[in-house]
Amino acid sequence: MSSTGLLPSFLAAIQASLSVLLVISYGSLASHLSLLSPSTTTQISKICVRMFLPALLLTQIGSELHLGSAHRYVAVLLWAFFCHAVSFVIGVAAHYVGGMEDWGIAGVMFNNTTSYPLLLIQSLEETGILSSLLTEGQDMKSAIGRAKSYFLVFATVSSCLTFAIGPRLVDSEHAPEPVKDEMSSSDEETTYEDDEPHSPTDETHLLLPNTTSSSARHPSVSSLQFFPSRRPQPSSTHTTTAKNLTLHRRPSLIPKPRWSKLKESTKWWLVLLSDFLNAPLLGAVLGAVIGLVPVLHRAFFAEGGNFTAWLTASLKSIGGLFVPLPVVVAGVSLWNARGQGGWTVGWGTTLFILVVRFIVWPVLSVALVWGMVTRTSWLGSDPMLWFAMMLMPTGPPAMKLITMIQVSDAGEEEEAKVAKLLTISYIISPILAFTVVGSLKVSQAAMGS
Repeated sequence: MSSTGLLPSFLAAIQASLSVLLVISYGSLASHLSLLSPSTTTQISKICVRMFLPALLLTQIGSELHLGSAHRYVAVLLWAFFCHAVSFVIGVAAHYVGGMEDWGIAGVMFNNTTSYPLLLIQSLEETGILSSLLTEGQDMKSAIGRAKSYFLVFATVSSCLTFAIGPRLVDSEHAPEPVKDEMSSSDEETTYEDDEPHSPTDETHLLLPNTTSSSARHPSVSSLQFFPSRRPQPSSTHTTTAKNLTLHRRPSLIPKPRWSKLKESTKWWLVLLSDFLNAPLLGAVLGAVIGLVPVLHRAFFAEGGNFTAWLTASLKSIGGLFVPLPVVVAGVSLWNARGQGGWTVGWGTTLFILVVRFIVWPVLSVALVWGMVTRTSWLGSDPMLWFAMMLMPTGPPAMKLITMIQVSDAGEEEEAKVAKLLTISYIISPILAFTVVGSLKVSQAAMGS
């Protein structure tokens, strides 16, 4: 397919977007046919985040990052922090000035930064429209590899911020665990045996009732919330009772004496720091170290390297599983959430989030990247970097919004609103074809300038 004309480029972008939407629908179909259940997808999500994504980060970033390209990844890191900071300001302003519901701040701030854009880039590769961004001496495979590594660096920052900040935006301070009868059956015992903290980085993972937020894992730490909620809060007596019962049933969570002697502010920062540390971050850091150390880079990625044929090859194999699996799980999650709350939809908040994600950020990111490319030398001469940066802050909200709601004190009605928001956003996601074509044409124009 020719990628020179506007219409062929738009049709190719539509095809790529529809490909992603179809993969989501396959997950919904699997759930409808009872081939996948929420319990099984939880396990899939866990292994995706704790094993497949770190392997993908290590191999993708490690293979593309070297001393000569380090400045491009620094640019992506700064861009990631900038985009999330701007989204945060937009969300807070809408919350306090426009009365947007508090969960909307997280909806504005966090978009799907891993599985969706990676699958989109993979689909765009198949259409061939990205060939116009290749410079002399480059091949499509290496260019797509760079694009994926750029998205993964951006996603690493988003992942670290997601549950370190996200739950605090939706009122996680007042999130007591459900109090069950102490004489309940062995189901409760089973729940606590598997009650590991889930990684905060999965785009599709839904917390089941037996999971806890960071505030629940450290129940002695208070004041973890950034902003006061507009919703009535449970009484202090109820909250205290729930926390005491939780500690009584789960003695392993009682803070150690040394922890209890720390100041509340110190505890707050320690909890926040612990939420930033996760398996994908470790994978990204290891990949950066391997990439920047020439001896390690040759051993892992050079032809004939000591680890290339066996260790690196195996990591690439399992890392490749991360691209489609979370998108399939997203379809399962949306199917199971479809009936919550009837037709309850927070239309004001939903429309605002969709406008920011699908209109405001595409226009803003394309304009800013265009300005940096044409007026500065900050972004170097890699058109694939420019194209990827334009797409990074765009697209549907992250599936992890449901997780954030579930670890907060929000009710079923608000959880239903978030589920409807996610369903709508992924259904209309093919309109990202306009963003893809716009980013492509602007990148081509920047190459000419």
